[in-house]
Amino acid sequence: MISSKLFSNLDFKAIASNHDFKEDSVREEIILPILKGLGYEPENIVRSKTLQHPFLKIGSQKRKINLVPDYLLKIGNNYAWVLDAKSPNQKIDSGEHIEQVYSYAAHPEIRSNYFALCNGLEFSLFRTNDNDKPVLFFRMEEIEQYWQKLVQYLSPSSFQIGKTARYENPHYVPAEQFDYSSRPLLEEIPVKKQLVKRHFGCNAYFTRQTWNVVEAYIKNFSKPGDVVLDPFGGSGITAIEALMNDRKAINIDLNPMAIFIVQSLTTPVKLDDLSLAFETVKNEYLQHEPKTKNEIQNVLKNYQSPQNLQLPKGSDVSTVHQLFTDKQRAQLALLKSIIQKQKNKNIRSSLLLAFYNTVGVINRTYHEMPRGGGVNFVMYYRYRIAPEPAERETISVFENKFRRVFNGKKEIMYKINEKTIDDAKIIKASATDLSFLENESIDYIYTDPPYGKKIPYLDLSTMWIAWLDLKVTKKDYALEAIEGGEYEKSKKEYNMLIAQSIREMYRVLKFDRWLSFVFAHKDPEFWHLIINTAESCGFEYVGAVPQKNGHSSFKKAQNPFTVLSGQLIINFRKVRSPKAIMQANLGMNISEIVIQTIEGIIAKNDGATLEQINDELILKGLELGFLDLLKKEYSDIAPLLRSHFEYNKETETYSLPKDTKFHSQIDIQLRIRFYLTSYLRRMERERKNVHFDNIVLHIMPLLKNGITPERQTILNVLEDIAEHVGNDCWQLKQTGQQNLFL
Repeated sequence: MISSKLFSNLDFKAIASNHDFKEDSVREEIILPILKGLGYEPENIVRSKTLQHPFLKIGSQKRKINLVPDYLLKIGNNYAWVLDAKSPNQKIDSGEHIEQVYSYAAHPEIRSNYFALCNGLEFSLFRTNDNDKPVLFFRMEEIEQYWQKLVQYLSPSSFQIGKTARYENPHYVPAEQFDYSSRPLLEEIPVKKQLVKRHFGCNAYFTRQTWNVVEAYIKNFSKPGDVVLDPFGGSGITAIEALMNDRKAINIDLNPMAIFIVQSLTTPVKLDDLSLAFETVKNEYLQHEPKTKNEIQNVLKNYQSPQNLQLPKGSDVSTVHQLFTDKQRAQLALLKSIIQKQKNKNIRSSLLLAFYNTVGVINRTYHEMPRGGGVNFVMYYRYRIAPEPAERETISVFENKFRRVFNGKKEIMYKINEKTIDDAKIIKASATDLSFLENESIDYIYTDPPYGKKIPYLDLSTMWIAWLDLKVTKKDYALEAIEGGEYEKSKKEYNMLIAQSIREMYRVLKFDRWLSFVFAHKDPEFWHLIINTAESCGFEYVGAVPQKNGHSSFKKAQNPFTVLSGQLIINFRKVRSPKAIMQANLGMNISEIVIQTIEGIIAKNDGATLEQINDELILKGLELGFLDLLKKEYSDIAPLLRSHFEYNKETETYSLPKDTKFHSQIDIQLRIRFYLTSYLRRMERERKNVHFDNIVLHIMPLLKNGITPERQTILNVLEDIAEHVGNDCWQLKQTGQQNLFL
């Protein structure tokens, strides 16, 4: 048995009551046998190495703080993991000890994959880049059942020497071989939303793109040194990922709050100075924190409160001040005034970013969720006072938010610093007027514009705008590309603003360069607008890719039948002789196309989500040119889905009702022609020639309605609309526009 082999007859139950069994006993009697059992030789075990804290100093003479980890496990010239011993009465699965050992593992001299703690009774293992909870935790008396896992994680053979894991775009090519005109489309990318600290938890915003999806697109469609633009910049994911991948970035947004967030995160600071400033602010706040009624009133009288701006219609209260209790407003006002004493503007801006995040929690709209965590009014898209507001300590929230900002800045400092910050242009402006950018000056555009009525960004920013002393003008509201909102903009106004922004994107983009346009609206009219405007400017539509965004929103949970949780990324190329999408001569009623498309995707996937159905309809509409027809009759497909299909709440999918056949009884050759044309057009845009066997495998699942065609039937239709290329591969005929559905 592993336990007896490692520890002989050690009685773990007796350790708990043995006051003489302390940290040194844990080292000698438990940790060393474990290390030996894992396969570590004495030369691989570094004991009590002294490290200097990279950021903190103490005293007037700025003396260095030393860090002394118990064990550093070395493989070759690299440190694989850190292990610290604790006494049996110490907690090792959470708390301050975790932060202590994390500081060793994350130290610039160490940079280990893992760190672990052992108190003689328990063993906990954490990943250094994700230390919220242990990846492995067990009681020592249970080591028998966890030993293989421990070996899998920590044995010397589990680590690669001299090789650092790095995520690469599958289509990456060296810069000298990079050809803009032949870049492929990307498949759907697995989401790694929480993997980096520069975005996750670092700052709050209404929506954000997934960083690794944005990174993959930037690396696929541009090369180092290129200029990447996002005219609807939001919280700056595009700009930051461009900078992190050695590009130049232009981040534009109409919302001054969004500009504040990006500037505050990217502004260079010395981390030790930032830490000292935080401690100064924290200590002064604790000395003067208003708690009693008299203290609260005194602060409200003598310190600047936020601007008492009017809130939008539909809010539970009418002004910003009413979003806070007197105590909350007083404590936030004091905290902000102390932060503003910082003379260094970059330090001050960084601390205000933590303050901005604190305001999102310290208000009357914030409440706890049944499954843990908390939310504020943003989740409801209106200023909603919580029935039972959560009460949090202001300074504790601020400290937590500061730590996240600190970690985010620490993560980006090697790429975004004083030497590179000039590669970033962060500009408050409207996407409808990029006149400050020259014609054909941009190498790549990745942008995620507002989606109609979904979020009134400026309205929902009012609370923070009031606290941060930002200014929003009537012109800003007039140029905001939304539908509805406080100014009750029409769909026509929204369409006009989005169309103008696309025209400006075309003007500033270089020829043979790409625009990736992210959109998640379920109304086909908006998709039709995007395609029509882009084509009218001179863009060539290349293809659209469904892409999950990593989570199901609160609105999605409230409205599973009508709210989309994913999105499509539409890719255009600016070329001198663009090919336009042909408008299809369908030969059938649009309702038949919609029903058969829905039934086809259900048959293909054995049930389909709202997102899959919507994406398939939009893609078919894009590829076959019937978005204009789709938008007239099916701006909302939810009623059609509810009346014709069965919804499974557990899987969130639609399927045929039990004992029901497919409704689509359209002639088999017509249906084959429909799916063949759609598929071949998609392959053409992706510059792929497809083998006949692959064609058959693709369309067969879409034709399940009691009639399975012979391969010869498919071949007959294929020969009518397509032509041979290569070894039994096919592409659509290039001579003239096909009458697709006669």
